[in-house]
Amino acid sequence: MLIIDNLHVHYGGIQALSDMSLEVPEGKIVTLVGANGAGKSTTLRAVSGQIPYIGGTVEKGRVIFQDREITFLPVHKIARLGVIQVPEGRHIFPNLSVLENLYMGGFHRSHDREFHKDLDHVFGLFPRLQERKKQLGGTLSGGERQMLAIGRAIMAKPLLIMMDEPSLGLSPKLVDEVFDIIQAINSEGTTILLVEQNAMAALSIAHQGSVLESGRMVLEGAGTELLEDDRVRQAYLGEDV
Repeated sequence: MLIIDNLHVHYGGIQALSDMSLEVPEGKIVTLVGANGAGKSTTLRAVSGQIPYIGGTVEKGRVIFQDREITFLPVHKIARLGVIQVPEGRHIFPNLSVLENLYMGGFHRSHDREFHKDLDHVFGLFPRLQERKKQLGGTLSGGERQMLAIGRAIMAKPLLIMMDEPSLGLSPKLVDEVFDIIQAINSEGTTILLVEQNAMAALSIAHQGSVLESGRMVLEGAGTELLEDDRVRQAYLGEDV
């Protein structure tokens, strides 16, 4: 579904990605693991078209989505193709209600019967959002904001959802809930590209895992295989091996 081919990205004099290549098969969960600054978030931003807007440059390589090159397409056109990002920090609209935030997720869709069916589906996944649908986004807890950010992404009717650190700042109970939801969304046919600091949880649900170091892909394999790899266990799971 998604192919990143020999991608090079820099911010001024800082090389963020070098010869980065990755394939995300349709219907799978793929997890990117790596230390802070390894290039994980930059990879997601390159796919969603955000690099030029944050002072970066794609100097080489290609991003292909469903056999179409999208490397230099603007963000809104990539989103319309079905690539939606749930950003780190949630970035919901604090002065809009929960319901208005969800409507913003599907702003490019006509509000037909299917739209409202998807809205009911989001409320089924996140009953707390339905309870708070008239509440301003800025008054929600961290966990509720993450639910809203994921729900907003679902309302865009995505083929691929990219999630950047969805468990950041959440309690262990909420982390488990978020990962259950990610698996539920995937089981319905949506492909997931996941960047996550909780390597154990992320690799446990991933069909495929990839390890980034200094902007380069250094290791790939099934999620469960990477959990057994001594290098991964020592570097990202904090184990002595």
